[in-house]
Amino acid sequence: MTRTAGVATVTDADFDAEVLGAGRPVLVKFTADWCGPCRQLAPVLSAMAAEEADRLKVVQLDVDTNPEITARYAVLSTPTLMLFRGGEPVTSMVGARPKRRLVQELDDALQDRPAR
Repeated sequence: MTRTAGVATVTDADFDAEVLGAGRPVLVKFTADWCGPCRQLAPVLSAMAAEEADRLKVVQLDVDTNPEITARYAVLSTPTLMLFRGGEPVTSMVGARPKRRLVQELDDALQDRPAR
């Protein structure tokens, strides 16, 4: 899988510990090597991982080599970005997006209010 700088890779084996058990919100990028928009999103997520490190953990999961987690969250398209808070998915976004829009969408989801 293509490495995204500053973004850890998780697998079916360690997803629950790394994502659901994390002490802060986690943004998971469901990705694949053959996915062009996933590559477009890589620098955006690298920047997010660096700038938001104090309040957000950013990881990626390869859908081709991790079918269990991909199926558990019914991921049908790449890239899918899913934000987990307290072990639960609180929002899901499909497709590449500019950093400004991603930050805005995450800010809304990270506010301390019940998930929609």
